[in-house]
Amino acid sequence: MDAKSGLFAGSLNSNELVVIQEHNEPKTVKNLDGQVCEICGDSVGRTVDGDLFVACEECGFPVCRPCYEYERREGTQVCPQCHTRYKRIKGSPRVEGDEDEEDIDDIEYEFKMEEERYKLKHEESMRSRDDNENTKYGELPLSSHTGGANFDNKEKTDDWKLQQGNLLIETDAVDPEKAMKDETRQPLSRKVAIPSGRLSPYRMMVVTRLILLILFFEYRIFHPVPEAIGLWFISVSCEIWLALSWMVDQIPKWFPIDRETYLDRLSVRFEPENKPNMLSPIDIFVTTADPIKEPPLVTANTILSILALDYPAHKISCYVSDDGASMLTFEALQETAEFAQKWVPFCKQFSVEPRAPEKYFSEKVDFLKDKIQTTYVKERRTMKREYEEFKVRINALVAKSMRIPAEGWSMKDETPWPGNNTKDHPSMIQIILGHYGGDNKDNELPSLVYISREKRPAFQHHTKAGAMNALLRVSAVLSNAPFVLNLDCNHYVNNSKVVREAMCFFMDIQLGNSIAFVQFPLRFDSLDRNDRYANKNTILFDINLRCLDGIQGPVYIGSGCIFRRKALNGFDPPKAAKRSQIVQVHSKQDENGEDESIIADEDKQLLQSDMNTEDKFGKSTLFMNSSLTEEGGVDPSSTQEALLKEAIHVMSCSYEDRTLWGYEVGMSYGSIAADTLTSLKMHTRGWRSIYCMPKRAAFRGTAPINLTERLNQVLRWAVGSLEILFSRHCPLWYGFKEGRLKVLQRIAYINSTVYPFSALPLTIYCIIPAICLLTDKFITPSVGTFASLVFISLFISIFASAILELRWSGVSLEEWWRNQQFWVIGSVSAHLFAIVQSLMGGFLSRLNAHFSIVSKTPDVDGEFNQLYTIRWTVLLIPPTTVTIINLIGIVAGFTDAINSGEHEWGILIGKLFFSSWVIAHLYPFLKGLMGRQNRTPTLIVIWSVLLASIFSLVWVRIDPFVMKTKGPDVKQCGISC
Repeated sequence: MDAKSGLFAGSLNSNELVVIQEHNEPKTVKNLDGQVCEICGDSVGRTVDGDLFVACEECGFPVCRPCYEYERREGTQVCPQCHTRYKRIKGSPRVEGDEDEEDIDDIEYEFKMEEERYKLKHEESMRSRDDNENTKYGELPLSSHTGGANFDNKEKTDDWKLQQGNLLIETDAVDPEKAMKDETRQPLSRKVAIPSGRLSPYRMMVVTRLILLILFFEYRIFHPVPEAIGLWFISVSCEIWLALSWMVDQIPKWFPIDRETYLDRLSVRFEPENKPNMLSPIDIFVTTADPIKEPPLVTANTILSILALDYPAHKISCYVSDDGASMLTFEALQETAEFAQKWVPFCKQFSVEPRAPEKYFSEKVDFLKDKIQTTYVKERRTMKREYEEFKVRINALVAKSMRIPAEGWSMKDETPWPGNNTKDHPSMIQIILGHYGGDNKDNELPSLVYISREKRPAFQHHTKAGAMNALLRVSAVLSNAPFVLNLDCNHYVNNSKVVREAMCFFMDIQLGNSIAFVQFPLRFDSLDRNDRYANKNTILFDINLRCLDGIQGPVYIGSGCIFRRKALNGFDPPKAAKRSQIVQVHSKQDENGEDESIIADEDKQLLQSDMNTEDKFGKSTLFMNSSLTEEGGVDPSSTQEALLKEAIHVMSCSYEDRTLWGYEVGMSYGSIAADTLTSLKMHTRGWRSIYCMPKRAAFRGTAPINLTERLNQVLRWAVGSLEILFSRHCPLWYGFKEGRLKVLQRIAYINSTVYPFSALPLTIYCIIPAICLLTDKFITPSVGTFASLVFISLFISIFASAILELRWSGVSLEEWWRNQQFWVIGSVSAHLFAIVQSLMGGFLSRLNAHFSIVSKTPDVDGEFNQLYTIRWTVLLIPPTTVTIINLIGIVAGFTDAINSGEHEWGILIGKLFFSSWVIAHLYPFLKGLMGRQNRTPTLIVIWSVLLASIFSLVWVRIDPFVMKTKGPDVKQCGISC
């Protein structure tokens, strides 16, 4: 499609791109002593005693009596701010859970309800008796004067009680307006505590394990092994390090929480009928760099799932960053846009899930379930045929790209493709879809923009972080939505309501302004059934991040995250107490419009003073002006040509020179783990983050199932963590001056940067069992009864704490065991080389520790060929060597036991247990190393056997950890031998 018919066509007249929220009529607010209800905007009022009404005695959060009564009667019965349970206030009706009071109920005492009920009952009985007598004598019943007065008094009492919010009128008819008003007062989300019956036993077991560790080290330190003092010292040192590592990992896990969102309340509040939609716009970033490792069909499915989101289409803008400047990606994106005009209306008409067509058509489920439209089957068959034709066209483009012309690629109009040289090309931008890319307004599509930032050999481009920053600037110039979703090209949207889930947090009137980002867990397809290499990362997604959410929030994990643009632009969170008046969806309109403009001007001046103009954001007036607008949108007076020209300017190579991009603005530079560093800076500024786990997984994608690629991925993560540890952003001291990073959150960041160092003691500890078997020594002396009980109890507590952790988190035992296995495999290979790489400063650059693209090609044949493919890498040598050494030790131990007699078998069993423990953890590595046809690269076998043999022979010859016993001197004693 031509750029003129794309995103910005006619935008100046139709006001499509300027996404400015519609302003409702100002709501009258009755202000009393400065106290206004933070839920409905009315005055909090006074109590029956004439005092100012205070709903929560703990924090004094301003809530009016009707909202207080409704929350106690229908809600969670807790304060929205401090989450303390509301106590019953004089004049309020009782609800279930109130503490029993010994004195008489104040409502009945205050309104004399018992007396009134007695009088009414007495009058009714007297009147019924008079009526019977009058009827008996043929007279009509007459109303008693006293009874009429009582009824008048009752009506007055009820009216007064109704004004105070204490009387509930029972009626069969429900007032829709009142129900709607009550619904808009409710929170959009809430915290869900882990049941104490599951969490408390886990905490008790952790404490028990800590006490047993103290007893264990008391015995180990004060009971050395004289005949193997060196072996004892090294083993104790390794055990202390691993114990400290466990403690640092365990401390942030003390406060796990869950969260629950209310999408219906979001719709009621921000999508009123016959009124403009007030949901916030969002820009979605998709990054890709290599069409070979990241196939166009995978990227196309991600784009299609984004375009079909269950969200107002005119509030979505999708930007695709092609860092490889590939014409294949560009043409595939054009084909995707054409197919989207058919796919998106189909998804929205029949509410299908997921909305990535490849996954949708491959699912073996009853696709007729919950479908009531008779045309669904016919439309599904038609759409499946259309998708198969779409795949053929994409595959044809892929086949065409394999034959590169000598003169380079040319576009359809014979113009040379600007990206023929992927490392030296100008900026490119193409608006492929505008907001009305469909056939009519009902089939409205989100906008779709292709960009490829400028590349020049003399400039540092900062890989993915640089691409994200370029997207951030271009989107700010073209659409400037206040929120940004970041997705890798292989992570499709599995839950079409995912943006609504995030908006339940961002658009919350109380906590929304302080939230920097909402992170979603990532789930993966195309994994082998046993998840051999722990690709699911369930310990991270289902345990660690949920625990961090109970502190200051989870870390950013590189994808599946929705950011607040203001936080990415380097601003601090708003100060507490003052209610925001800039963002209309977060605030209530004040009675005086002049006050709102004054506050907005003050906030704008504050932002301007924080910006420091060009030194921070660069030389772009349009971008700096967009940074001042919290509601999003661009200047309506800007023409399409001016916006595109500015977009080309802000993604040039030289734009970031002498600015704070990558340091205080945008994604952070200086580490391969830019995601962790970015979230660290945000939390240090005082922002918090949210971890959202909807019932239906938000995003799914592919993960490397090949052993070599998996180890290279782990190596890259470990090197990035160590880069942060050895930089000025080390979490040990970074941010102490601001004092906004919580202590437990700091400990979590410390753990995320120092964890590779556990590879040193763990690797040594994996070799110690073989040393014990080869030298016929052990790391502990003969143990007594008490020591045996401590050892056994510690061993049981390790498994018990793990099982109880799995119980509250919902992680399966198999997933936990796979994670433990790959922790050992990654430590003795990738983590070990990451330490050497960081300490030697790039000497081992050939290890490919720099940012590299992991293959995201899906397993199309279903036989997991990539799982059994072995590719050469030095990362395979250390775990192979450790395995062979332990196998040699087991053989030597059996041989020595057979030659020594039966008394050696008991000691041998203890030594064999530790060697078997090592081999059991390395079993997935051995299985992957052998491959399907038991084929292993010869180089790996030769080096591993050579190193293991040399190590074993030298060790037996030197025997360094065994104290030498000197016999008598033969010459001096005169003994003839």
